[in-house]
Amino acid sequence: MSKRLLAATAVLALGVAACGGGGGRSAAPAQSAGLSADTPEPKGDIDGFTWVSYAEPPTLDYVHAFDYPQNMVLSNVCESLMRWTPDLKEAPGLAEKVDRPDPRTLVYTIRKGVRFHSGAEMTADDVVASLNRHLDEQVGSYWISTFRNVESITKTGPMEVTVAFKQPDALFNLEMGASPGTVASAASIKAMGKAFGTADGGLDCTGPFKLGTWTKGQSIRLDRFDGYWGAKAKAGKVTFAFVPDAAARTNALVTGEADGGYLIPASSIARLRASGAGTVYGGPNLTTADLIVADLRRGPLSDVRVRQALSLAIDRDGLVKAALGEYSKPTTVPAPVEAWRNVPEARPAAPPVKRDVAAARKLIAEAGAAGRKIVIATSNAAPEFPVISNAVQAAAKEIGMVAEVRTIAPDAYTALFSDPEARKGIDLFPTLWYLSATDPLELYGLFESSQFENYGGFSDPAYDKLVAEARAEHDRAERARLTARLQETAATQLPWIPLADLDNVMFLGKRITGAPTSISYLYYPWAADVGAAG
Repeated sequence: MSKRLLAATAVLALGVAACGGGGGRSAAPAQSAGLSADTPEPKGDIDGFTWVSYAEPPTLDYVHAFDYPQNMVLSNVCESLMRWTPDLKEAPGLAEKVDRPDPRTLVYTIRKGVRFHSGAEMTADDVVASLNRHLDEQVGSYWISTFRNVESITKTGPMEVTVAFKQPDALFNLEMGASPGTVASAASIKAMGKAFGTADGGLDCTGPFKLGTWTKGQSIRLDRFDGYWGAKAKAGKVTFAFVPDAAARTNALVTGEADGGYLIPASSIARLRASGAGTVYGGPNLTTADLIVADLRRGPLSDVRVRQALSLAIDRDGLVKAALGEYSKPTTVPAPVEAWRNVPEARPAAPPVKRDVAAARKLIAEAGAAGRKIVIATSNAAPEFPVISNAVQAAAKEIGMVAEVRTIAPDAYTALFSDPEARKGIDLFPTLWYLSATDPLELYGLFESSQFENYGGFSDPAYDKLVAEARAEHDRAERARLTARLQETAATQLPWIPLADLDNVMFLGKRITGAPTSISYLYYPWAADVGAAG
């Protein structure tokens, strides 16, 4: 199962730490103009608050937590070995220390005195059982690719877990700050069976909140866990209300029915600002809008000149203004700029965003592609998607090609990311793709020949060799240098056609403050930081 099914379902959202736990954090300066690195510190505790979500989580089982709705909730209930902080760095989490005695070994020292919500104390056995679930084919973890280089995960001391690798893997420890590194009670996982992570079964984790009432189709309530090992949550409870309609979500925020929300649609920003009900924030993100080339082995887009021509012809500036809004920027590279924030000196210059229809037409003529047809799959589940698809259709027409926009149901769209049969007859489809670790290699590694997420079948032996070299490189600066070479290839060969770099957009009503503005909320226990604004 793909590690990146989130890209399929995440698009439906658009309509778009320090060691010690709890609220401790130190945010880095915002990286883009108009972004806020953080929200004001709370003045005190609060009984509770309501957070609006565009969809109900299908599950809260961490091995299947692969999209915004489930991770937004789960990040406050379950914790991982490492912690992805609000400034998008890694820090100790349930592992108080990690050592690398050699390039193929990681040794985690597990934090003592941490209790599950059931009251049992966390042990190394719980860590081993939790991580090994990803390797169980019967479980079907969506995060299996994180573990592709793992040889074994074993208990090597009372509070020590050792991960042995078949080959060095520099990204593994970074991804232990996301769902792959989640630790739950081994006893509860066994006792609950298939009900684990569901409304009928429940969860038994270590986070600052425990699962309260899950009212199917309506809401999930989390209750403060007073036995938490870190700083206690400032709110007694948090309720996630499921509101699929973007206009209805905006109404809930304007009226105060909901206190806040992430993934604010571009079409809602002006109304929220004018309402005076609270504040719209833009924060650091690791998300880009791209067009995935569904088949690089046949059809017009198998010729790189056609892909380059289409990329040259797309009006990215117009697309940003029409659909993606002020918290987005045109881009010509697939990886988000914030992925380089921990190694800014290594970030390569991206090709300029320059529309050149004449040059595009010349490439089409050279490729003999004039009059040829491409099919763009889109979905009405996201209001931006038809706008993107129509913009690409117009670009294709302008350079002498024919583009059919084929609207498919949300479940059929989701299948494009997991079923090669579903992609038959499709040339392009849009995606919003976010990273779960602050490293651009996490994206550029997708284009390795053997990767499940290499949907179009991009194949370049030199690229594969460079990916392997970068993944084995533990020095972050050197890995970034290697990744910069991968970006150059990806930006030229265009297995994906980049469109825009997206900021994280959130809204806080006047009653509350403290939530981080960055995409860290997917794995960091952000709700514990939220308290009274006055």
